[in-house]
Amino acid sequence: MLQARAATFCVNGKALVSNIDLSVPPGKLIALVGPNGAGKSTLLRLLSGELAATSGTIELDGRALSSYSAAQLARRRAVVPQSTALSFPFTVREVVLLGATVPGFVTPPAHIERAASECIRTVGLAAFEHRLFTHLSGGERQRVHIARALLQLAIAERPSTEPAILLLDEPTASLDLAHQGVVLDEARRQARDGRAVLAILHDLNLAAVYADQLVLLSKGRLAAQGSAREVFRDDLLSRVYGCEVRTNVTPPQGGPFVLPHTLARH
Repeated sequence: MLQARAATFCVNGKALVSNIDLSVPPGKLIALVGPNGAGKSTLLRLLSGELAATSGTIELDGRALSSYSAAQLARRRAVVPQSTALSFPFTVREVVLLGATVPGFVTPPAHIERAASECIRTVGLAAFEHRLFTHLSGGERQRVHIARALLQLAIAERPSTEPAILLLDEPTASLDLAHQGVVLDEARRQARDGRAVLAILHDLNLAAVYADQLVLLSKGRLAAQGSAREVFRDDLLSRVYGCEVRTNVTPPQGGPFVLPHTLARH
């Protein structure tokens, strides 16, 4: 299990995240939500090992994340950042295959090629695999990187006692409605297959539909954690987001959804 224990990260004496306790268990999809500047991306970078906590610890299976080598971490977790710059004239397939170039991976080439095709198909880009990455839209590029991360986890050799982790920073930000569903359906499938999945989401309604648990951050601190019904409280969301928010339900499932109620002032 991936865990943050009293994790704090400071820059120039300012805490971007402070005293965070969080578990990302196998078999669950955790949605990390909160306003801009709440510390969501910083926390994800701590959980991925990209940043080292100023105080507190990040642990994987009870062992400090910092004690794992880069190759060991690559076998256990894949990360899709919020944005990735790539200016080389690579095709979609070539970018996805970067997920198989991790030192220490010894998967047979034929298996890698089959897995790459499956990952490309999964994110709805089968017709684009020979198109140049630089010719794609922002949403298409995002799906390419998700496919790359899926390939990394698909071919990494690890014992069944070491479930993989998928960390996604705003995976639906550039996607239309249909492809938001494609990506989050796959995130749910990854969780059902026993992987631990954490996704930063700005759309609270998508978070309510797809996530097993929501983690709400505010000013670098944990404001609430639990199911959508537990987290989506009018007073809490209004305070955290700085605008009047009302939580509603839709028949027949009765699932909560959130709409801002901001009055225009002239």
